[in-house]
Amino acid sequence: MSRTRVFTGSPWEPLVGYCRAIRVGDRIEVAGTTAMQNGEVVGVGNAYEQARFVLTTIEQALQELGASLSDVIRTRMYVTDISQWEAFGRAHGEFFGTVQPVATMVEVKALIDPLLMIEIEVEAVVVRVNE
Repeated sequence: MSRTRVFTGSPWEPLVGYCRAIRVGDRIEVAGTTAMQNGEVVGVGNAYEQARFVLTTIEQALQELGASLSDVIRTRMYVTDISQWEAFGRAHGEFFGTVQPVATMVEVKALIDPLLMIEIEVEAVVVRVNE
């Protein structure tokens, strides 16, 4: 089966050996995605804004691979301050309210930049019915 990848152009991708997202057959995996843009953290100190930025980035990667948010079956949210769960959850609900994938949110000690509050990864399955 062929693999189709989405890259961000980050200098870290070739160094670490990863891509933003990959599609193999009908499955898509989106790597842990943070609120980084051009090397800068977006929404510093704002859990909701960071989560929205991350989910928008994920949505764009899915679209590049021929999918949409409605194809998402699982999300994993890694947060540095679980007391902000409602802000993270509100953003998640705005993107996935009708999709309702299985979801996990766990608190972690730290992310790659101390200003980052959330990292999200998703799994999607693209099923199209031929008419």
